[in-house]
Amino acid sequence: MEITRSSIETSPGPPEWFTGSVHIDAVAAPSASSRVSATSVHFSPGARTAWHTHPNGQTIYVLEGVGLAQSRGGPVEVIRPGDRVFFEPGEDHWHGATANRFMTHLAMLDVGDDGAPAVWGEHVTDEEYGAAPPA
Repeated sequence: MEITRSSIETSPGPPEWFTGSVHIDAVAAPSASSRVSATSVHFSPGARTAWHTHPNGQTIYVLEGVGLAQSRGGPVEVIRPGDRVFFEPGEDHWHGATANRFMTHLAMLDVGDDGAPAVWGEHVTDEEYGAAPPA
């Protein structure tokens, strides 16, 4: 058994990856014996990821608030606490908070062979984000 005491500070989400105010807390980091990465991601109202893919897929589990998720070409879906969303390897997608609610989710994935968790694309436009159904 290995216990890691919390010593990592909350970090702001990089503007290349996110629109709006996003903060990230590391939960599990890849190591020599594991490729698992888990983060608690806190989105302010209106904040969202850019379009992105994951080499080995991603599961997000909504902890609080109300959020949105979309795969490229699909509808924007409302997600709520207790909802679990799986994105297939290579599936282009985004997720974030609704315009009027905070949202926190746990993001879990296995990093790629190169150690990268994601391949980041362009930012979600206001038009794409605005296509969301009412929460």
